[in-house]
Amino acid sequence: MKPEITPQRSEPAPEFALRLSPTPRGARLARLLAAHQLRDWGVTGEAAEAAELVVAELANNAVQHGRVPGRDFELRMEHTGDHVTVELADARAERRPSPCRNPDEGGYGLLLAATLTTTWGVKDRQVGKTVWATVPLTSALPQ
Repeated sequence: MKPEITPQRSEPAPEFALRLSPTPRGARLARLLAAHQLRDWGVTGEAAEAAELVVAELANNAVQHGRVPGRDFELRMEHTGDHVTVELADARAERRPSPCRNPDEGGYGLLLAATLTTTWGVKDRQVGKTVWATVPLTSALPQ
């Protein structure tokens, strides 16, 4: 008689982090990998869409405004209870983000992130800065 082998199912880690090249391709990859991680965490529907959009906008900003040649940007996400915290770190501390009051062509990224999150901000790093946002997992999109 052969012993039964039952595969071990482990819970996905509540934290996800990776470094990407500061290119449009890196920004797209950040969104795709974030979407994959959200699915692994069981985050779906409007909450997942909101988190993906926040990652996409912050990654795009890191690539466009925080790029330093030879330096990657970092995506970090943490799933805790009823929210996901998204952090994008880049190497340009002097380029602080601020929502555009009257955006013409572009400038909507931070307004979108502010709408989809409960809170967001910027913190300094030893090199560069981190833009972070907290995405709620319930009632993620405004009515």
